[in-house]
Amino acid sequence: MTRYAKPKTLEEALALLSEGSWRIVAGATDFYPALGSRPLQQDVIDINGIAALRGVAETDSHFIIAARTNWTELLRTPLPPAFDALKQAAREIGSIQIQNVASVAGNICNASPAADGVPALQVLDAEVELRSRRATRIVPLDQFILGNRKTILREDEMVTAVRVPKAATAGNSAFYKLGARRYLVISIAMAAARVILDGEGRIATAAVAVGSCSAVAQRLHRLERDLAGQPPEFIERIVGSVTFDELAPIDDVRGSAAYRRAAAREIVTRALVQAAGASDRRAAA
Repeated sequence: MTRYAKPKTLEEALALLSEGSWRIVAGATDFYPALGSRPLQQDVIDINGIAALRGVAETDSHFIIAARTNWTELLRTPLPPAFDALKQAAREIGSIQIQNVASVAGNICNASPAADGVPALQVLDAEVELRSRRATRIVPLDQFILGNRKTILREDEMVTAVRVPKAATAGNSAFYKLGARRYLVISIAMAAARVILDGEGRIATAAVAVGSCSAVAQRLHRLERDLAGQPPEFIERIVGSVTFDELAPIDDVRGSAAYRRAAAREIVTRALVQAAGASDRRAAA
């Protein structure tokens, strides 16, 4: 017989995790629909009774997004412009009803290649806080997700927060998603970009990530290097000259690999232009 637990404290939840294999749910917006009419197949810990795991806090070095924080809460929290991409992604996650319950941490734990929040968190150099009864460890988001529905999370661990270093919150950011319709759609491709301009209006640094074009969303490090020191007016030219070797798109019912690769180039350009504050007028070839 499966078990269902709703602990009131983090300590209680971690004690349960140390005793066996559990599935942790918060918003459960993917978990319960996937069950359909079937009964629970595994033991479940519902963390919605743990008040300490909700909200966005600020320390001297980080912004801390607690594990139960939903997308609507994130949208309503005053944050630096570097978080704009994450807030734009929040508006694209399901419907408003889903945004009211789905958690930021759940989006990354689900580890879908089409998880809208992941690229926007990647350009913020996000970290994942993992807790067990024995220890706490903090790992970069890029190392947390291993593949489609795969993470480094151990059976006795749970994600307690997503951490964004303040050093990665300079500049402005933007997010673009391509889908077959406006809402309630799985992404064909998505891109997030964060850009810092120097005193002369050139790109000092850029962070770019693409989702739905690989088993795991990818930072485009070569493109980031090529953009450094360049004026925003050259964005389209630079993006067009770089081969997105980091990406490995597939053919599926939503789009072909070739279409995804072409779409990624276009939405990366749009995200960078918006983040850089550049004119929509593209530079001449």
